[in-house]
Amino acid sequence: MNLVLLEPEDFVGETRARLSARHHAHVTRVLRADVGDEIVVGRVGGAVGALLLDVELDRPPPPPMPVTLVLALPRPPVLRRVLSGVTAMGVKQIVLLGARAVEKSFWQSHALRAEAVREQLVLGLEQARDTVLPEVLPRRRFRPFVEDELPALLEGAAGFVAHPAPRTAPAGSVEEPALLAVGPEGGWSDHELELLVAAGLAPLGLGERPLRVETAVPALLARFVR
Repeated sequence: MNLVLLEPEDFVGETRARLSARHHAHVTRVLRADVGDEIVVGRVGGAVGALLLDVELDRPPPPPMPVTLVLALPRPPVLRRVLSGVTAMGVKQIVLLGARAVEKSFWQSHALRAEAVREQLVLGLEQARDTVLPEVLPRRRFRPFVEDELPALLEGAAGFVAHPAPRTAPAGSVEEPALLAVGPEGGWSDHELELLVAAGLAPLGLGERPLRVETAVPALLARFVR
C-alpha cells in the first residue's frame, strides 16, 4: 500500500480524519509510523497529501492513462488481479464484455458484485498513490455493445483490438485517447474479431503465443505509454 486512501466518511473535520481498522493496522504495523512521520494519503475522488496529526491534501492525483479498456470477462480470480493492476496503471474506464468464450457462470460470481469490484479498485489506487476510482461497466451481450455503445466510445479515440498475431505497434500515444479491446485467453472468435475490426478497431498483437489475461493486459497497456 503506497497510499492511504480515505473515504469521505473517514473525515471528521476539514483536515482531520479517523483511520479505518485496515488503514490503522497498515500504518502502525507495516509502515511502523511514529509521531512526526509523514505518510502519503489521498481522498477518494480528490487530492493527494500527507498524514501528519491532521490531513493535508495539497496536490492532485497522478494523470490518468487515456485508454478505455474493453475486456472480455475473465475468470473471477483473474478479474480481481486485473482490476487492481489496470487501476494502478491509471485506466479510468473499464468495460467487462461478454464473448463466445466467456462462461455464463462468470457473470454470477461474487467478484462482480459492486463491493468486491470496488475493493480491487481501491487496492490499485493505493498502490499507485491515486484517488480517482475507475468506471466499471459490465456488458454481457457482445453484439449490442459493439453496435450501440462502441461507436460513442471511439469518438476522438484510436481503437485497437488485441488478438494473438504477429507483433504490431499502436499508432497512438499516451497523449492521444485510445480504446483497447482484449479478448479471452484464446482470443476472440473469428466473428467477434470481424465485428470489432468493422467497427474501426485496428489489430494489435504481441506475437502468436496466446497469453494469460493478467500477462497480456499490462503488456498491451504499456505500449501506449511514451
